[in-house]
Amino acid sequence: MGHEYVGIVEEVGSAVTSVRKGQFVVGSFWASDNTCDICRAGYQSACVHRVLMGTIGSQAEYLRVPLADGTLVATPELPPADMIPSYLAASDVLGTGWFAAVAAEAGPGKTVAVVGDGAVGLLAVLAAKQLGAERIIAMSRHEPRQNLAREFGATDIVTERGDEGIARIKDMTGGLGAHSVVEAVGTQESMMQAVHSTRSGGHVGFVGVTHDVSLPGMDMFNALVHLHGGPAPVRRFLPDLMRLIGDRAIDPGKVFDLTLPLEQAAEGYKAMDERRAIKTLLQV
Repeated sequence: MGHEYVGIVEEVGSAVTSVRKGQFVVGSFWASDNTCDICRAGYQSACVHRVLMGTIGSQAEYLRVPLADGTLVATPELPPADMIPSYLAASDVLGTGWFAAVAAEAGPGKTVAVVGDGAVGLLAVLAAKQLGAERIIAMSRHEPRQNLAREFGATDIVTERGDEGIARIKDMTGGLGAHSVVEAVGTQESMMQAVHSTRSGGHVGFVGVTHDVSLPGMDMFNALVHLHGGPAPVRRFLPDLMRLIGDRAIDPGKVFDLTLPLEQAAEGYKAMDERRAIKTLLQV
């Protein structure tokens, strides 16, 4: 259980050279050596030696991080308490939302639509804003999440879903669709909503963990869109994201709207499942 983590280094192995005892570090949900050909191409989530941190379990008092030199990034100094949620967000949801926006080629002059208003979708809005997108459309039906989306940079809110949501995006873009669309849910409906909300020649960045999603051949053939995504290579972005957090240029920790002690982890999951919380932060 658990794949998102930050903490203070208590011990290091004899082969570790990049971090030392006493440093505050952030890691991603895939441990990676950061030196193999795949890592050097920027896809550390597919490292040839990768380890899925969720199989080790970071929801604990202590965590052994494999491939520490390639996985962990230290802050220049111990951060104040109010910045820790933002650094924790960098471990997954910020890095994942950022990858989604990059995969969708969000940038200056672009209209970006985000399908999904969970922590990843909301932080994809933040990423699109930081990447210079001209217009950012958040697709959300939940007022607190709509408000946070606006705070992160959304210029428009669309409450419709499915075919109605697609039609609304087309109406807002002169019948063409968005240049860039982020899919941050992982269902059949959300994936097809993303594909059909994208203009011909546009880009879809998908990071929602897929559940029984299939891509109809003729739909994809006729869509003429670029499709890129998967498990986010968070390690690629960590240094830059941590610098933005350290400079207080961004505050992604706002997605954590419920903080609980580790012993109440089950309640945290329940709150997210019942949509009483966007994201739960567990403290040891």
